[in-house]
Amino acid sequence: MNYKLVGIITLIAFMFLFNFVYAKDKAFPLIGKVIYLDPGHGGPDSGAYYKDMEEASLNLAISQKIMGVLKEEGAVVYLTRYGDYDLAVNNAWNRKRSDLSRRANIINNSNCDLYLSIHLNASDSTAQAGAEAYYDTINPENKKIAEIFQDYFKKELGSTRELKENSTKYLQRRVTRPGVLLEVGFLSNSSERYLLETETYQYKIAQVVAAAVNKYFSS
Repeated sequence: MNYKLVGIITLIAFMFLFNFVYAKDKAFPLIGKVIYLDPGHGGPDSGAYYKDMEEASLNLAISQKIMGVLKEEGAVVYLTRYGDYDLAVNNAWNRKRSDLSRRANIINNSNCDLYLSIHLNASDSTAQAGAEAYYDTINPENKKIAEIFQDYFKKELGSTRELKENSTKYLQRRVTRPGVLLEVGFLSNSSERYLLETETYQYKIAQVVAAAVNKYFSS
């Protein structure tokens, strides 16, 4: 047996395998990560609205695009809702609280690596615009995550807003997994409202969110 030849063949095979695994990791940087997306509102709760444009439906459309991009990068992605409905139990005395409580339980029980609650903003001032991240201090990772997202919102979406700590939101203060609430735009601003309705801008938001997710896990 030509041991030298066997050794060379083994080395070549090992190098090929290493390069394949390395390329696979670069092509799918989020392999092994489980991410939960929470499209806000749904069902009887439309959230913010303008004429026939409802926040709930836009939240879902944007979340679905985010899910698609994250899956392409190797992540396992779930949504708290996949259609126009809420998660409240039947005959709940407080339907909104029941809905949010069940969302929090689903996310916590999933033991996911990251959760993102997707929403749209609204204000009495139509001049208000821009995407922003809200974090709760219940998990020490949350502020770091929010900082990364706000940085990407500024660089890629032109937002001038700052991240905000908010420990009063019912869902966020009950979710112990790392994550943040993302308000990706203002329905009350005419220019931003026009963009948010287009699939092109929704997909841009999805790409920016995915880039921020990659930044968080790589750091």
